[in-house]
Amino acid sequence: MIRLATSFLFFCELATLAQSWTQWGGNAQHTGTVGVAGQLPRGVLAEIRYDPFAKAAQAETGGNLLAHYQAPLTGGRDVFMAFKSGHYLSCSPPGSGRPRPCGVEAWDRQVWEMWALRWRGDRLMERWAYQSDWKPVPNDGGGLSGWEPVFHGALNGNDVWVPAAGGDVVQLRRRDGALRKRHQPFGEEINGERYVVSPLTIDGRGHVYYNVIELNPAGRWTQDIRGAWLVKIARNGTITKTAYSALIRDAPVECKGSFGSALPWPPSPTAEPPSAPCLSQRPGINIAPAVAPDGTVYTVSRGHAPVGGRYAYLIALHPDLSWKWQASLRGRLRDGCGVRLPIGLPGGCRAGTPATGVDPTTNELPAGGVADLSTSSPVVAPDGSILYGAVTGYNHQRGHLMQFSAEGEFRNAYDFGWDTTPAIWEHDGTYSVVIKENNYPIGSYCFDSQWCPPQPNGPYYITQLDASLKVEWKFENRNTENCARQPDGSLRCTPARPGGFEWCINAPAVDALGNVYANSEDGNLYMIGQGGREMGRLFLNLALGAAYTPLSIGFDGKIYTENDGILFAAGK
Repeated sequence: MIRLATSFLFFCELATLAQSWTQWGGNAQHTGTVGVAGQLPRGVLAEIRYDPFAKAAQAETGGNLLAHYQAPLTGGRDVFMAFKSGHYLSCSPPGSGRPRPCGVEAWDRQVWEMWALRWRGDRLMERWAYQSDWKPVPNDGGGLSGWEPVFHGALNGNDVWVPAAGGDVVQLRRRDGALRKRHQPFGEEINGERYVVSPLTIDGRGHVYYNVIELNPAGRWTQDIRGAWLVKIARNGTITKTAYSALIRDAPVECKGSFGSALPWPPSPTAEPPSAPCLSQRPGINIAPAVAPDGTVYTVSRGHAPVGGRYAYLIALHPDLSWKWQASLRGRLRDGCGVRLPIGLPGGCRAGTPATGVDPTTNELPAGGVADLSTSSPVVAPDGSILYGAVTGYNHQRGHLMQFSAEGEFRNAYDFGWDTTPAIWEHDGTYSVVIKENNYPIGSYCFDSQWCPPQPNGPYYITQLDASLKVEWKFENRNTENCARQPDGSLRCTPARPGGFEWCINAPAVDALGNVYANSEDGNLYMIGQGGREMGRLFLNLALGAAYTPLSIGFDGKIYTENDGILFAAGK
C-alpha cells in the first residue's frame, strides 16, 4: 500500500507539472508547451503593470523598449511575476547619456521583486512580494547595447526560487514568501562584481541550475572576466559549481573579427580579417541552462571579448556537472557567398569570390554566434536533439536555428529571426518546432546603403518546422493598421507601413492541441491553429516599441502575456 501510494503521488506530481509553467520555456527542457488546451483570446481578464519605468526606458532609446522580462510562472490559481520598483534615472534630455550615469548606465537604481498573485473569483490579486538585492550586469560603455538583462525566477512545488546578489539564490516559501534559505555558492561575503546572469532552471528532480559571471571593474566589457560558473543546487541543498574555463577544451586564444577594408566584402578570395584576443569563455547573458530527462545539462558559452561572440559552443555536462562533450557553432553553415548572397551584385559578395557559402564578413564558413542582447536558450527535443537559436549577421541581422544530436553531432539549421527559444509540439509519435521568422528592412551584412541596400520590410511569419527543420506551415502577419489604446479605452489606428509587423516574442507558447500563442509588434496577442489558421487575436496596449517577451499558459488555459511593461491575462 505504501508503494502504491508513493507511485500515485509521483504521477500526481507529474500531472501537476504538465499543467504548470514553472520557468523559462515552461519546463527544464524549455519546450514552451503545457498539457492543457489554451483559451481563445476573446478578452483581457486582468492587467497589472509590472514595469513602471517602461515609458522612461522607451524615451532613452527612441521609442523602443530594450528590456528582457520574466515569463509569468503559473501553478494552479497562483501566478508569479517579476516586478520593478526603486528609481529610473533618466538622462537630460532623454537619450543624451548625460549626466552620467543615467538611463541604461544606471540600471542598478531599479529594484527587482518577485510578486505572488492569486485568482480570487475573476480578480488577479497580490498575495505577497519579495524584494531581491539582485542587479543586472552593467551596460558600461555600451557592452550590452542598452539591452537590459532578465531577472528570472522559477517555481518548484512549495518553493519559489529567486536570483540574488553576489551569485546567490534565495529559496522562498510559496505560501507566504517567507525566506527559507539564501544559498551562497561563493561564501557569505557578497561580491558586487559577481552576477547571476541567467534564468533559473529546475529539473524534474528538484535540482536548480544557473549561470554566474564575475566581471573586472577595471573594464567590465574590455578586460577579461575574473570567472564564470555553472551552479547546481541539489534538492537536498548541496551545491556544486564548475568553472566555464574547465568546460571548454582547447578554446582559441585569438579570435578573428570582421574586415575593416573597403566594401564589398570579402576583399579577396584569400583575405583574412584582423584578430583580437578572445578572452575567457563564459555563458552568454540571459541563457538558461536546459536539462534533459536523463539529467544531461546543456548550456552555451562564448568568448568574453566582442569578437568572442562568434566563437561559441554548445556544452553537454553529466548530472554532476562534469564535462560530457562540446560542439562548436563555427563552420556549420554554408549559405553565404554564392548561396544566399549573390556574387558581384549589391547586397552580395565581391566579384571573384568563390561560391563556397562563406560569410563575407570573415571569408570563412559562417559561425553561429551568441549575442548578449538575446535570450535564446537551448531546447531539448523529445528525440534528445538540442536546438539553439544562434545569431548570424550576414543574413540581414537574423539568425539560424541550429540542431545537434544528443551526442553533439550537427544535424541541420534553419534561417530564421534572432532571439528565440523555440517551442516544441509533440504529436503523432513525432514533434514540431515553432519559431518566429522575421525579415527586417536592413542590409544583408553591412549598413552601407550602396553595397548593402535594405531589403523590403517583411514578411513576418510564425513558422512550424518538422523534426528535421523542414517547413510544415507558415502564418504571416498581414495587419495593415498601427493602433494605440487611448486614455478612454478606445483604439486609434493609422495605416501601417507595408510588409506587416514583426513578432515580438522570444519564447512562444503552445498548448496541448498544438495552438500557438504569440505577440506581434502590432500590439495583438494571436492564437494560431495547426496549419497556420488564425483562431483569434486580442489587442493589448501598444503597437510598436514594445519589448520581445515570453508567454505562458495556466492550468485552466488562461494565456499570460506582456506588452509595454504590463502583464495581461487573456481568455474567454
